[in-house]
Amino acid sequence: MRIALTVPMLLILLTIVFLLLRVAPGDPIAATMGDRISAEELESRRAAAGLDEPLLVQYGTYLFNALTGDFGDPVTDRRTTTGVVADTFPATLELTAFAMLVALVLGIGVGALSGRLRDTPFDVGGRLFGIIVYAAPIFWVGLLGQLFFSVRLGWFPTGGRATGFDAPNHVTGFYVLDSILTLDPSALWSSIHHLILPGTTLGLVFAGIFMRFVRVNMLQTLRADYVESARARGVGERPVVFHHALKNALVPVVTVVGLQFALLLGGSILTERVFSWPGLGLALIDFLGARDYVGVQGIVTFLALVVVIVSLLIDIASALIDPRIRH
Repeated sequence: MRIALTVPMLLILLTIVFLLLRVAPGDPIAATMGDRISAEELESRRAAAGLDEPLLVQYGTYLFNALTGDFGDPVTDRRTTTGVVADTFPATLELTAFAMLVALVLGIGVGALSGRLRDTPFDVGGRLFGIIVYAAPIFWVGLLGQLFFSVRLGWFPTGGRATGFDAPNHVTGFYVLDSILTLDPSALWSSIHHLILPGTTLGLVFAGIFMRFVRVNMLQTLRADYVESARARGVGERPVVFHHALKNALVPVVTVVGLQFALLLGGSILTERVFSWPGLGLALIDFLGARDYVGVQGIVTFLALVVVIVSLLIDIASALIDPRIRH
């Protein structure tokens, strides 16, 4: 059923992306190049991009290309959009994965303890902290982090993925993994050192969501009959909390992780801009600044496909973890 729903969801997303480019005022090629090319070259480029075809033909070509991994040719970049994605998406995925790890560790830890220590000073402080970090704009948190930890304390660099001479040899595009695969400790330290501040900034903002969600589920689980039964049988408080209550309270978190992945990708765009992180979000901002709408369409299309695929995988994982979801 979920796979069947994925197809119309994907078509709707791709159709919206296609229409947004077409309803924008002006021609995409002319908007990017302006008066820098002649009318003849403008028509030639429009024909090469298929913009002189009827709208339905353009739509069919767009869907076919998107589903086969062809996201178009940007006007302001010699690489194809697929090439831009291949060069920059590993950086975005590495940042997003680290941020998700920070969000889960902090969110689950604080949320579970807040649920266990309800209405204590720790619980009140944890709830207040969760609200603050959830409401704080990502770019503002990033700028504060740069000012305090980079400028004043000098603990972390202000931007980039690694110091130039410490960048690892390219294997997968993931600097931390490439450093391990090439047995390069200096590159590994440089990669992690550069990743900590932007990854923590992005993860901290989303940790607030997990804190509140885990706390609520923890409170409900601690009042469940099987938890009371375990306590009545003389099971210690620590096993009751961590082996009975927390385990079941985390089942719904899997679904929330999938829902937050799309928001993490959106948040990574702002984080990459603040920390000059050379990922897909920074490439998207560059295309927007250059009014390269063809490049923008390609990247947004790719991100839409990623979100749909991740959502499907999360639904499958949720069904495997909790059999009740299958029915």
